[in-house]
Amino acid sequence: MDTNSTLFDLSGQVAVVIGGTGNLCGTMGIALARAGAEVILVGRNPENAIDKLAAIDAFGGKSWFHKADVSKRQEIDDLLTAVLLRSGKVDILVNGAGLGSATPFLEITEEELTSLMDVNFKSVFRACQIFGQFFVDHHEPCSIINMGSMAGTMPVSGVFAYAAAKAAVHNLTKNLAREWAEYDIRVNTLVPGFFPSAEASQKGDETRALEILRHTPMSRFGTAGELTGATLMLASNKAGSFITGTEITVDGGFSAMTI
Repeated sequence: MDTNSTLFDLSGQVAVVIGGTGNLCGTMGIALARAGAEVILVGRNPENAIDKLAAIDAFGGKSWFHKADVSKRQEIDDLLTAVLLRSGKVDILVNGAGLGSATPFLEITEEELTSLMDVNFKSVFRACQIFGQFFVDHHEPCSIINMGSMAGTMPVSGVFAYAAAKAAVHNLTKNLAREWAEYDIRVNTLVPGFFPSAEASQKGDETRALEILRHTPMSRFGTAGELTGATLMLASNKAGSFITGTEITVDGGFSAMTI
């Protein structure tokens, strides 16, 4: 039986974290590195990766940055090529690129809709196709963690296009889990509740912030570090060996509330 010290050990694993220059996925990337994985942080702006790479370097972890716009298929192809050339393999894929919008429904333009779908859903679709082909061909145990959203599981006011894109991610996750289980590919959705980044997006709207807190039994927003336990469980082929096609929700009880 695996002991607690080995259940979450990712030594020798290679993790690609798309959106890893952001607050939530950046913190998740640091946690994966602490568990022993080599971590590739993927984003558009290398400056946003500096503090995460420094944090990993400080405890002797291994990480590097790859610049990519994952709304473009070729750049995801190039990402996989770069990772295989430099690291030799991939074991863990985190799809965490995200773009929010609070545009009223009747004012959403075709351009905004296309942009939101490209980043929030199509980038996940493309990455799962491209990295999934590698995983299928190599038939080694691996994990795909797609970042979901409360808005993808229930109506959340004011984020119509974003919510539709995230709902598609949740559906895609379940379908891929079913299709790829025979290849030892586990596909799950990690669903954050309202975290500092979500709070920041509502800056100046104290009424909405209070509504969120009233709907959250723990009466507070989450912190990025509170996603790391679920991340490590889903990433580990030991701790998460029988977990696929599910949604792991970290929301302080938000989804448990009705009236």
